[in-house]
Amino acid sequence: MKINESEPFENGANPKKEQLGKYTTDNQGEFLNTNQGLKINDDQNSLKAGDRGPTLLEDFILREKITHFDHERIPERIVHARGSGAHGVFELFKPMGKYTKAKFLNDTSIKTPVFARFSTVQGSRGSTDMPRDVRGFAVKFYTQEGNYDLVGNNMPVFFIQDATKFPDLVHAVKPEPHNEIPQAASAHDTFWDFVSLMPETMHNVIWKMSDRGIPRSVRTMEGFGIHTFRFINDEGKSHFVKFHWKPKQGVLGLAWDEAQRIAGKDTDYHRRDLWEAIDEGHYPEWELGVQIVAQEDEYKFPFDLLDPTKLIPEEMVPVEIIGKMTLNRNPDNFFAETEQVAFHPGHLVPGIDFTNDPLLQGRLFSYTDTQISRLGGPNFHEIPINKSIPEVTNNQRDGMHRMQINKGKVSYNPNSIGGGCPFQAMISEGGFSSFEERIDASKIRQRSKSFFDHFSQPALFYQSMSDAEKRHIQNAFSFELGKVKIVPIRQRVVNMLLEVNEELSQIVGKNLGLTPERLPQPITDGIPAGADLEHYHSFKNKLPVNDAPSLSMANKLPTNIIARRIAILTADGVNDEAFTKVKKELCDMGAMVSVIAPHHGFVSTISGDEYPIDESLLTAASVVFDAVYVAGGNSTETLAGNPDALHFVAEAYKHCKPIATAEDASDFLNKAIPEVKLPAKGVTTNGDLAELVENIKLHRFWDREENPKVPA
Repeated sequence: MKINESEPFENGANPKKEQLGKYTTDNQGEFLNTNQGLKINDDQNSLKAGDRGPTLLEDFILREKITHFDHERIPERIVHARGSGAHGVFELFKPMGKYTKAKFLNDTSIKTPVFARFSTVQGSRGSTDMPRDVRGFAVKFYTQEGNYDLVGNNMPVFFIQDATKFPDLVHAVKPEPHNEIPQAASAHDTFWDFVSLMPETMHNVIWKMSDRGIPRSVRTMEGFGIHTFRFINDEGKSHFVKFHWKPKQGVLGLAWDEAQRIAGKDTDYHRRDLWEAIDEGHYPEWELGVQIVAQEDEYKFPFDLLDPTKLIPEEMVPVEIIGKMTLNRNPDNFFAETEQVAFHPGHLVPGIDFTNDPLLQGRLFSYTDTQISRLGGPNFHEIPINKSIPEVTNNQRDGMHRMQINKGKVSYNPNSIGGGCPFQAMISEGGFSSFEERIDASKIRQRSKSFFDHFSQPALFYQSMSDAEKRHIQNAFSFELGKVKIVPIRQRVVNMLLEVNEELSQIVGKNLGLTPERLPQPITDGIPAGADLEHYHSFKNKLPVNDAPSLSMANKLPTNIIARRIAILTADGVNDEAFTKVKKELCDMGAMVSVIAPHHGFVSTISGDEYPIDESLLTAASVVFDAVYVAGGNSTETLAGNPDALHFVAEAYKHCKPIATAEDASDFLNKAIPEVKLPAKGVTTNGDLAELVENIKLHRFWDREENPKVPA
């Protein structure tokens, strides 16, 4: 479909259409309707009690659309199909009784068991770990009051604002239906067509185009609850809360070229990394933080707290660290645990409740519906990985895969035959009670006007990036849009980028051979025609911060080298003392060290001792390591004559990684990277192990990208 760029159009509305040959669809020119043939008047908004009110269960159009979507794939998850998980514990640092009555957030003596699952969104179960993608970050807390699920992502904002658009988003980003291409990739026409017509996607998209979209490891990802939830204390007082997971391992990403090569070398890279770290006792840790906003401060922000495409900058509301999660045990059986674990944002405990976020409201229906289809019926809670600590005592019976054997003749409430059991619990006895919120509004399909600013927060994100991060975002947009075949789609996105940052739009436009053009006013403001402009402009462009350092990964580097992967390159004739000392000291600091040589088996030292080899240059690749150390002695002559060894180091340099050599091995670098004048940033040639360690903490030396002389 082609768009007339000169005419304004409403957010999400269909553009002007004309025939485009092979791009036309079977329903060209037809109206949207339900599966019963009913014409749909509004496909952009769910039915709510007022424009900021809760979504209504009677919205049969929303339920039909999401029900159909939830059951489109059997049996794997439609999204988040590719994942890995681990068991662990959550420990509370300080009681939170001022804000919430949740017991696991008030007793510092309790170690709450958890199971965490990390996943990509787009790909199937058999896809690579390494696409540019949002990552799922879901944690199940097995508390004494029942299971609590914190189901989020590694990005604090979502693509869309209303759950009714979720099937459209996923259909757009998934492989195109006519040829099932491409797998686990957003760089194609249908995804960017959707983005170009839905300005609300821009905030999440710019996060995805950043290094957050290609994390170094699931162990080095932040996690976010995305939505604004409520804490409820014993007095029934409500506070708004946003959840954050802060990794103790630092927040690290990969170079895009490196990620593509890893996808070819080890499609299970993230899964293997998590498993091996836990298996070797390098237990990953995340601190749980909260941003808390008083109920009475709900309207004091220049954005809407209920908008899932917005975040609260930490510079406005600091994150308060309240506890720590440690993952310390791998699953015993992948299918039984990681594949069958069933998360749901509606799995709550007393003291935590919802808000009227329209995306969250839709998720509350969708997740249960999905699990029923995927796990074979309503009894998925009886699968061991999903079972709660409290025994389940209710009047639900039967269904597929029922495990619990209930005695007696009573399966209803109220009853007298069973003595009235099981009883309802009073609030004082731990019974769950929803927050009392007055709702007095019209039933309406409409979005709150306070949701209409789509560009100020993406602008803040881009402005807060380091120079290297900005360069990576520019390159990511250029790559992804370069894969889009329909030029008007590219143009619309480049135009949208002009509302985020002129430099970004100009660079991406130049790379694509396009000139950015200002969008029509309704889209520039991200506001549908006829909206209350005076109300909207009271919000627009009033973020109290012009720069948010908390958003940059460059400010979240690790303070140690625990579980960092380091390759030691060596060959027969290696210097005994230097080789063994370096390996021991790196291992003592918690690094995961692999000895790489031209052949498998053992390597002989100068003195004649033999040491086992972990991998040969035939099977190893620099892209799966964080740093390289070249051991000295006579081994360097062998390595200098081995093309794979030379490529190993040159590739590591190209990907901006720390490199070090023994003092007598520095000449090897002159052959591996002759284009580089030594000494160079991040390259240690004097055998100084302390310098190498400090360089590993810095993760990468991105300045090398601006002078890419090394043809690796």
